Amino acid sequence: MLSNPVTILDAGMGKTLSQKGVEIPPSIWSANALLVAPEVVVDIHLENIAAGARMITTNSYGVIRNDLAKVGIEERTIELNQLAGELAQQARDKAGIDGVLIAGSLPPLNGSYRPDLVLEKEPLMPDYREQVAALSPYVDLFICETMSHSTEAQAAAEAASESGKPVYVALTLHDEQSACLRSGESLSTVCELLQVNKPAGILANCCLPERISEAMPVLVNSGADVVGGYANAFSEIPKDWLLGGDKETDGRLTMREDITPERYADFAEQWIKQGAYLVGGCCGTTADFIRAISELIEYRDRFI
Repeated sequence: MLSNPVTILDAGMGKTLSQKGVEIPPSIWSANALLVAPEVVVDIHLENIAAGARMITTNSYGVIRNDLAKVGIEERTIELNQLAGELAQQARDKAGIDGVLIAGSLPPLNGSYRPDLVLEKEPLMPDYREQVAALSPYVDLFICETMSHSTEAQAAAEAASESGKPVYVALTLHDEQSACLRSGESLSTVCELLQVNKPAGILANCCLPERISEAMPVLVNSGADVVGGYANAFSEIPKDWLLGGDKETDGRLTMREDITPERYADFAEQWIKQGAYLVGGCCGTTADFIRAISELIEYRDRFI
């Protein structure tokens, strides 16, 4: 039997939106679904709950001023964050399952996986505080996601903590350096720095599942009440990658053919055995991955 209670987080939103025919533009990514297909966002939340997720994440990762300004709708920042929260609540209500939590997603403000583009803390705070205020009425907790540098992690965590709600910080790890953020900072050092914000959880996310396996002992020793991981299914992320860039390595990332739902669930089981309390999926995963994790946990708890 797996020794600790586990909460299953949902999968990434983007791949499933694409599979359902919703455009994912390089400017605002999955936030476009809030504009053109909000009902599909609800459906994806419901699919994840049906697959076993007991924590769903608001579709607010791309709902930041910098990105919305690229398509001329910066003034809708608060409205669209609120809509992301409302859609998550609609899904939870429709599912009718007790114990489903809603996590408000707080993203990097100047590009994912780009520690070199992270600003100093003070310029980040107004945008994070605005997003926290917009999402707070709809969520049970916040997840500061895909934090590639200690500065953005601390800024997002501080803004989220001002809500009075629990805060989880999810750090994206280096593809090649074990137990390091993409900034090159050691995971253990960043975990120590985060203690000033007293996060309820420290996680690893949107990186290779192998890096999460290597990092889990560090997370377990971080002092956070909740630790865990949710990896992506990409083969790699180029160092200077941009979703909307024009370099050959920019744009859509290559998926790993070996990361099937069943193989991914094997990684999640490993993290749980190492001490993880929260597991789920990030970019490139779907509700099928969440179902595989749920079924594996149910089987193990029943027969082993």
